[in-house]
Amino acid sequence: MERRDFLRLAAGLGGAAALGPGLTKLNWLSAAGSTVPANSVLGGAASECPVETIVVLMMENRSVDHYLGWLATDEAYLEAGRRRYGADFAFDADQTQTFLDPATGQLAETYDIVNAAGQENAYRGCGFSDPGHGWNAGRAQRDGGFLATGSGNDHFALSYYNADSIPLHALLAREFTAFDRYHCSVLGPTYPNREYMHSAQSGGIKTNAFPFEVEGHTTGFTWTTIWDKLRAAGVSCGYYCVDLPAIALWGPRMIPVAHHIERFFAEAAAGTLPRVVFVDPGFTTGFRTDDHPHADIRAGQKYIFNVFKAFRESPHWDKGAFFVNYDEWGGFFDHVAPPVLADDRRDDTDDANNFGQAGFRVPALLASPYALPGYVDHRLYDHTSILRFIEWRYLGAPAEGPGGGNDWSLTKRDRHANNIGAALMATRTEADVDLELFPQIPIASPPCEGDELAVAAAPATVVDDDFERLLSSGWIESMGFKIEPRLPAL
Repeated sequence: MERRDFLRLAAGLGGAAALGPGLTKLNWLSAAGSTVPANSVLGGAASECPVETIVVLMMENRSVDHYLGWLATDEAYLEAGRRRYGADFAFDADQTQTFLDPATGQLAETYDIVNAAGQENAYRGCGFSDPGHGWNAGRAQRDGGFLATGSGNDHFALSYYNADSIPLHALLAREFTAFDRYHCSVLGPTYPNREYMHSAQSGGIKTNAFPFEVEGHTTGFTWTTIWDKLRAAGVSCGYYCVDLPAIALWGPRMIPVAHHIERFFAEAAAGTLPRVVFVDPGFTTGFRTDDHPHADIRAGQKYIFNVFKAFRESPHWDKGAFFVNYDEWGGFFDHVAPPVLADDRRDDTDDANNFGQAGFRVPALLASPYALPGYVDHRLYDHTSILRFIEWRYLGAPAEGPGGGNDWSLTKRDRHANNIGAALMATRTEADVDLELFPQIPIASPPCEGDELAVAAAPATVVDDDFERLLSSGWIESMGFKIEPRLPAL
């Protein structure tokens, strides 16, 4: 295991991140590979981009090495990539790492949880705590490793899954495009990262605070979101959820945008989806399909598959792009140092208050008729890189760089973000993907012992989870949103 008292790494937009001895095989990709591929849609005008419908499905709390580490050693995948893209084709990941366990003074190794002995339920992580993923826990993991004092972690954080445990991810990675430098936006928990996904900032909030807990935001966060921008520009847009609309955090002005997931399936089949679509999984216990521990990840696989299949078989697919990403790393191990990015609240002198500090890498995949098959995009991205693509396609942003006037961007973060549209080609690249051959996924298991069960008749059962807490607070309903916690059959 490598030990460093201090390591300062230059980030893609300047600045540095301090890292300590806990990150083994610490890696930082240089600017090499950051160029836009030939024939990218970014080489033409936004009005000429063949992609007209953009779908973003954001899941919960997994890291790249933990979920996609197998791509680095999958010989069939790598050989196909070398044939297509050259001898240096690779996916940057590392499943085999060691971390110092302060409790024992011994080195602990990462491990395949599905095949490890004595696991109560490997697909949920039963018997373990939910790994730490708060503002302070993330910094402890960055500086001291994923078992460091203050990390909030036990050995669940060192576990990983292989391709046969996440077959939908394997299908999308092998047939379309994967990203190995996609980081969550801040080194902090769920809400701030989801707030960056919708608005390129968290309003300076570091925690999963609700608006009514933040002074001046009693009826919802007041800052501008991508939804405000799109609606003002006359661009059709819609957000679809299972049981709880996360965009309700911005209050009643989001009511026209928020819909139940059943409407997504109906509109996909009818070919009437809006131009920009965000989809969320089920967050609350009885409907949980979000991959957040202790959810059964097989339920998440089924949910992603159903959403993707609905889009893949819709009239929108021929001019569509489907992104799957994760809000944050969830405390799980990853060997790539989190970069520091441009941000209105970046503070390189005070790490505890530095919102420019991005988080660890999260799984991100792109499926589209215009995505290169079995390709790896090595450019540096965060959640706002998807906003940057939407802004270029529909709001007048330049293809790359912060120019083009001041009307299109939300904050400094998205203004300086790399445009993830670089991964889309100007002409079709699609291989024939037969969804009928998709592996059958076992029915999800009962919750771990000790976890609360929320049933259809009472979906607001409170467990130690902020989405459950928000739902049970009644605040969303008081803002005028209709809560319909029912899930179409998986």
